[in-house]
Amino acid sequence: MGRRALDIGEADPKGLVRESYNIEGITMGECRSIFIDWALSLPAVVDTPDCLRSLLAHYGAANPAHPMTQVLTEALVAPAAPKRRGGRAGRFANP
Repeated sequence: MGRRALDIGEADPKGLVRESYNIEGITMGECRSIFIDWALSLPAVVDTPDCLRSLLAHYGAANPAHPMTQVLTEALVAPAAPKRRGGRAGRFANP
């Protein structure tokens, strides 16, 4: 797939992200927990980055300081490459 605009109902089928934006005083930890529930509830046929971009466009643009906006934005960033190899090679590598 890749880079297609999704209907908000397709991007958030259970309304978990929508509800997180409606909870007054929600914390970053609570948003992360809701995010995990959201990610696990997505159908396998949808592209997660497409969903994230759709959610950010729909909710994040109007709520840039909301903790869920930060969680969704961080989810789009690729993880950093590991800096240390495990096992013997990692313990005896030259610094």
